[in-house]
Amino acid sequence: MTAAVIPSSPTREEYAADYAAALAANGDESVFNREEPVGLFVDWLADARGTEPNDANAMALATVDADGLPDCRMVLLKDVDPRGFTFYSNSESAKGEQLTARPAAALLFHWKTLRRQVRVRGAVEPVSAAEADAYFASRARESRIGAWASDQSRPLSDRADLEAAVARETARFDGDEVPRPARWIGWRLVPDAVEFWRDRPFRLHDRLRFERDGQAWTRTRLWP
Repeated sequence: MTAAVIPSSPTREEYAADYAAALAANGDESVFNREEPVGLFVDWLADARGTEPNDANAMALATVDADGLPDCRMVLLKDVDPRGFTFYSNSESAKGEQLTARPAAALLFHWKTLRRQVRVRGAVEPVSAAEADAYFASRARESRIGAWASDQSRPLSDRADLEAAVARETARFDGDEVPRPARWIGWRLVPDAVEFWRDRPFRLHDRLRFERDGQAWTRTRLWP
């Protein structure tokens, strides 16, 4: 069995060669004067959309199962505003069942090109049916059909069964609009804490943590 090759820590010379680029991307001290996290997150997301090769809105979603074990997977952020961070999926999936039983979660955004990450924690609540309908209607028809065909997170014997289910639902909705299945819903994570991290040379990184205090936010700069 071949062992994985883990990259070594950068040398002093490698850090020095990279310093100018890191400073240009992450040297602005004005971020530490921001009063709330959502606006700063929106700015960082916009930066990432200009640099990431794909899915700048990808985020790791961490939940807890019935045994108290953490579970984590990548999903896509579909909306963000002062109310919170919104994503969609099947409520009967593993993540959906976990969120129903324990409506709290954590998110992690990692933008490798910018050497930045954002961590978010808070309670989770369903979005309105109207919001879910509106987003579902904006999806490609094939994706909407897939939401009907997939028995998400359940055992699947082989790919042929999935393709047969897609063919069945395609025929069923032939010539008609594809409505949102009742089990396909959205969740909004209402943040209690948001932490911004950005790379600086020699592991002397910047960290800025916001915590909710009623309707306001407290702001704390953290040691790396």
